[in-house]
Amino acid sequence: MTGAFEPPSSGLSPGVQAGQEGLILQRGGEELALLKVEDRFTFSPMEGVSPDATIATLNPEAVMPIPGWDLLEVQVSPENLDTAMRTARDADAIAFSSHVYQVEGNPETLLYLTDEITLQFAPSVDMDRIRAIAATVGLEGIKPIREIPQTYVFQVTRRATENPIKIANHLMRMPEVLVAEPNIITYSEKLYRPQEPDYRRQWHLQNQGGAQISSNSHISVEAAWDITRGERSVVIAVTDDAFDLSHPDFQGVGKMVAPQDLKGRDRLPLPEESHENHGTACAGVAIAEENNTGAVGVAPGCSFLPIRTTGFLDDRSIEDLFDWAVQQGAWVISCSWGASATYFSLSLRQRAAITRAARQGREGKGCVILFAAGNANRPVSGTINERGWTGNALQGNTNWLNGFAVHPDVISVSATTSLGKKAAYSNWGDAISIAAPSNNAPPGVWLPQSGYVFTGPRIQGALPGLGVVTSDRTGRSGYEGGDLTSTFGGTSSACPVVAGVAGLVLSINPFLTAQEVRQILQDTADKLVDSASDPQLGFSYGSYNAKGHSRWFGYGKVNAARAVKTARDRIPTPLIPNEWKSVQNSAVVQIPDFNLRGTGSLIRVQENRLLRDIRITVDVEHDYLGDVDIRLQPPSGEAVLLQSRTLGRATRLQFTYTLKTTPQLRNLLGRSPRGTWQLRLTDHAPNHTGSLRGWRISLGV
Repeated sequence: MTGAFEPPSSGLSPGVQAGQEGLILQRGGEELALLKVEDRFTFSPMEGVSPDATIATLNPEAVMPIPGWDLLEVQVSPENLDTAMRTARDADAIAFSSHVYQVEGNPETLLYLTDEITLQFAPSVDMDRIRAIAATVGLEGIKPIREIPQTYVFQVTRRATENPIKIANHLMRMPEVLVAEPNIITYSEKLYRPQEPDYRRQWHLQNQGGAQISSNSHISVEAAWDITRGERSVVIAVTDDAFDLSHPDFQGVGKMVAPQDLKGRDRLPLPEESHENHGTACAGVAIAEENNTGAVGVAPGCSFLPIRTTGFLDDRSIEDLFDWAVQQGAWVISCSWGASATYFSLSLRQRAAITRAARQGREGKGCVILFAAGNANRPVSGTINERGWTGNALQGNTNWLNGFAVHPDVISVSATTSLGKKAAYSNWGDAISIAAPSNNAPPGVWLPQSGYVFTGPRIQGALPGLGVVTSDRTGRSGYEGGDLTSTFGGTSSACPVVAGVAGLVLSINPFLTAQEVRQILQDTADKLVDSASDPQLGFSYGSYNAKGHSRWFGYGKVNAARAVKTARDRIPTPLIPNEWKSVQNSAVVQIPDFNLRGTGSLIRVQENRLLRDIRITVDVEHDYLGDVDIRLQPPSGEAVLLQSRTLGRATRLQFTYTLKTTPQLRNLLGRSPRGTWQLRLTDHAPNHTGSLRGWRISLGV
């Protein structure tokens, strides 16, 4: 059923009751309850006017500037707050004044209001009406946000009779206004932190402090998670010995994609031997689901394509592996393995299989392919005069080559420690692309006849550094006989760390090619420096040449936050539509409680011109929106996750998803929108209910 898309019948913005308009901050689809701080306020002086005379009349206890803004924080005694604020607001020298706020339940987070408000208007609202709406509440100075249609930044003038929070909440009552957000300042950056009980032990993701952990050892993932925790449409293939597919870290709707066992020739890549633990741990590092138990992966929201390898490196097995990954839609392919040989060059077919995946996969954008550099503390390509090996397994000038790591389309990953140093075992060389955190241990290698041996000469003394906490085979199997291991490491662990970051990068910008992802990872890496000599061979390669490359660390240690932010900044600008068309469905649909089948609402689109832009507006009411995710199913192709379970205790969602807020919508551009569209809502937890109040598709053609 289609029809008019009506605003809430109450006439109030979502969750904001009469009289509370000044104490609710609507931001990013959530509502934050605010409290006024009792002993301070802010003001901004008129341009070109000194605030000194006004400050003298306020009887302040302290005056502090707000960095980056022409805004002063004035601290006064609580009993003097109201008088001081009236004095400031009445002064001709003052352009703007406001209370200071704190988020309820978080008294350490202070929020400072600026004199800016961002407004997004419905597609049908013309510029004359926009100016009129702004003028009624004392706003002026339109500045467009070019990446988001119909969105402008306004300045609060002295004509305004309310502060920016109240103004925004009142404007949200108008059907023409889709979003109204005051610009706030806070000193403490909000970093998303999962609730997994063992997350604090995962030092490689975000430094939580503690013994044997340096400040520069982690990948800064929390700031990246503020932007994206990964999209299900981004498929990370992990290729390894086997996987415990029943592990809680690999569960979740849409988590598992096309598992394959190339060794057993079936679709169940499960462990068969007691030693087949490696794949489970590697997969956990990259994609372990956020489920309030155990640990979490770098990209918990991405999906998981498990591929069990044959254990052999013949041409057909390599072709089968990479071809399967490409055919099943892999975006990223993580390979924490190599040849059991000191010197292994790739065959023509093997090189071609990797090249084909890296350049033709992902509909021509290329799969991001990563290989662990190896754990022998040897060059991925070079010669070493070997000595001191047990039983003289190797001696004299020995050529080393890891053909996978030096392939030009491969991101070769070396390892660093929790102390921000080179891992003692990590292979190195000119072909290393990037480094990532892992454990520290003596270097070693698997040889065809000797099995695993330590490389010579043996290192004397301790090798400090913590292991990586990740998924382990459940029950008594695995490395430690539990669901987690805290001792995982090697470049085997470093490789899926970078694979997870690549998944986050592609989640925020799916239009990047594999080579562009590689370049972003390298350009945004931390230039980790290790001036010490290697304890085994005596080399010192921990600095960078004129091109910014280190033989130990490649272009540096991966930084998830900078990589994701850079990828977001490179989202291409869409074509400007010639015309906007809107279709609505205002039928109320109940969302079944704790039903993973979910529910849907349909809109039939007749428009046949190719899409240049798209916006999806939803109105959802629910007792606890953190239970709900929302997906858009187009007439053909994959569903797009519009809203993940990040809304917490908010109870009303009125939001427009755009190409800027939801980059996956860009996959729909260039197609005809004609056909049946469906909005799918799923409640993932019990005891809270709600409904879809209506939704709208706005098509830019």
